[in-house]
Amino acid sequence: MSRKRQKQQSGWVLVFLFIMLFLAVAYVLFNRQEQSAPVPAGEGGLEVHFIDVGQADAALVICDGHYMLIDGGNAEDSDLVYAYLERHGANHLDYMVASHAHEDHIGGLSGALNYAKVDTALCPVTEYNSKVFQNLVKYLEGQGKSLTVPEPGDRFELGSAQVEILGPVQEYDDTNDTSIVLRIDYGETSFLFTGDMETGAEGDLLDSGADVRATVLKAGHHGSDTSTGYRFLREVSPRYTVISVGEGNKYGHPSDEVLSRFRDAGTEVYRTDMQGHIIAESDGKTVTFRTEKEADTATNPTGNSTLQTYIGNASSKKFHLPDCTSAKNIQEDKQVVFYSRLQAVLEDYEPCGRCKP
Repeated sequence: MSRKRQKQQSGWVLVFLFIMLFLAVAYVLFNRQEQSAPVPAGEGGLEVHFIDVGQADAALVICDGHYMLIDGGNAEDSDLVYAYLERHGANHLDYMVASHAHEDHIGGLSGALNYAKVDTALCPVTEYNSKVFQNLVKYLEGQGKSLTVPEPGDRFELGSAQVEILGPVQEYDDTNDTSIVLRIDYGETSFLFTGDMETGAEGDLLDSGADVRATVLKAGHHGSDTSTGYRFLREVSPRYTVISVGEGNKYGHPSDEVLSRFRDAGTEVYRTDMQGHIIAESDGKTVTFRTEKEADTATNPTGNSTLQTYIGNASSKKFHLPDCTSAKNIQEDKQVVFYSRLQAVLEDYEPCGRCKP
């Protein structure tokens, strides 16, 4: 064989070896990238993001790469909601829920609709006389969609999570009471959303036989004492409660009364005014929480470490703080000791108007 032919063969061998080396390196890098690629949010579990929109409500639910947005804050929160959806890749919403027509729940949905396409938009009404509602309808129409009014008992899937519409069970003049009530079930865990439903509508919902039991409760009406009454709280029996509320708001939310109810019920409280965005993650058996800030802050302090007891009057069916003058005047055989406020209320005792226990 000539020296020239040997050189040609050697050259081809080097080219072949170079190509094989290139393919081997590419294969290793590709597999490494595949193995280290992040798992999309919601893959293999359920995430509920309670978005900090101040004195308003917004929550993004993610399961198996499917998304549902429940409310969107005020109109001024549109940019925040847009950015939050963008950050979590939520450019396609399987469901958008406008719990009721008040601005602090639907105002920012226009921002969501500027970023994400929506399959189904739920709302308790299709007409409402406000600019933000008209904007919601306009942006939906831009996607060829319209509002759908759900009925109690309606069910649908969000990935491997199950969603059921529980209420409202009647027609109401008060917009708060028209709030869509829904429960999300994922394995042995569940999340209950009630919008701004107040205690009267809560009673109607319970009387309808609805199953409201939940692991996590989104507190009604930003922690107002008009919502989350004792009877309702007892039936829900939440292990955790999340309050979406603005720092230093003019309404005094959450009220001391409702915080007292939560203490009596033994539910662990999370608050957006103190902790920013709150993310609840469920693996189907347990729920864990991550917060944007102040993870260890006392969100519902009792004010003292001693056990608070109450004195009931079996004749008047009223209960009092122990140092109340009325309590000291109760005959001994008429005194009933309660070891929680909830216990007194559940036994149909009313709080004293003087000491306001």
